[in-house]
Amino acid sequence: MSELVPQELRVLVAVAHEGSFTAAGARLGLTQSAVSHAVRSCERKLGAVLFDRGRHGARPTPAGERAAAQARRILGLLDTLPGEARGAAAGQASGTLRIAAFRSAAVHLLPPALERLTVRHPLLTPEVRIVPDVGRGTAGEVADGRADLAIATLDGSTPPPGGLVTAVLLEEPYALAHPAGAADPRALPLVDWTENCSSYTRRWWSEQDWIPRATVDAGDDSVVLSMVARGLGMAIMPGLALLGAPAAVAVTDLGPRRPSRKVGYATAPELAGTLGVRALIRELRSAAESVLDGSIAV
Repeated sequence: MSELVPQELRVLVAVAHEGSFTAAGARLGLTQSAVSHAVRSCERKLGAVLFDRGRHGARPTPAGERAAAQARRILGLLDTLPGEARGAAAGQASGTLRIAAFRSAAVHLLPPALERLTVRHPLLTPEVRIVPDVGRGTAGEVADGRADLAIATLDGSTPPPGGLVTAVLLEEPYALAHPAGAADPRALPLVDWTENCSSYTRRWWSEQDWIPRATVDAGDDSVVLSMVARGLGMAIMPGLALLGAPAAVAVTDLGPRRPSRKVGYATAPELAGTLGVRALIRELRSAAESVLDGSIAV
C-alpha cells in the first residue's frame, strides 16, 4: 500500500474542518480539482470512503473522522520537528505549543505555569484554547490532534480517548458555596452548570436528600459564583472554581465524605517526550503544588 504524504494529510484535515472541497482549497491555496484528487488518493491508499459528497458539501464518514484525527496528530508531530532539532542543540524548547484547558484550570493553573515557561523558554509560543469539560472535553482535543497537551479532569474509571498519556496534578475537593451570612445555606435554590454534572459527583449527589433540582443553569462556573454572591442561591463547586471567590460568597466544607475530582494533564504518546510538552508539565506540577499549599495569589 502506498504511503500518504504530508500534503495529502493537510488536504484531509482541511476538508474535514471546512466541510467542502472548495473551502479547503481556498484555505490551502489549491484548486477544487486538486483537493478532490488528493482526497481520492487518500481514499485509495487507505481503502475507505472518507467523505460523503453532496449538495451539503463534504461530511466526514466515521472512517474520515478517524483518519482526520490521526492526520492532525501526525502533522502536529511534524510541526514540532524543527523546534526539537534546534532545541536539542541549544537546550531550549521552541515553536508553538497548543494547550487545551477548562476554564477554572486556565484561570488558576496556567498563568503561573506559562509565566515561568516563557521566561525559561522564550522561543516557545503557547496557544491556549478554553474547552468545556463535557463529553470528550479537553482530552478529546489532544486525541483529535487539535492540542499538544490538555489540562483535563481524570476519573480513572474510563481510559482516555486515543490512548493518551495522563497523570494527576492535584485532587480538588467539592464544597458548598453560598451567600455570606445565609442562615440556612442548604435551604437555598441550587445554581448549577453543565460541566458540574460528572462521575465525580453523580453518586454522592444522588445520596443527598437536601439537594434540590437546579433552578438555574448558569452555563459557566464564574457565572455561578456571581449569582451566589448576589444571593440567588447556593452551589456545589470544585476547589479550583472557588479560588478567588468574591467576599460575598462563603465556602462551607461538605464533610468527610465530600466528593472530589482529579485534575491532570493528557498528551499524546508521541508528544510526551518533546521538549515543549515536558517543560510545560514541569511548570504545571509546580503550579499545582502552589495551589495545594495556598501560595498562589488570586
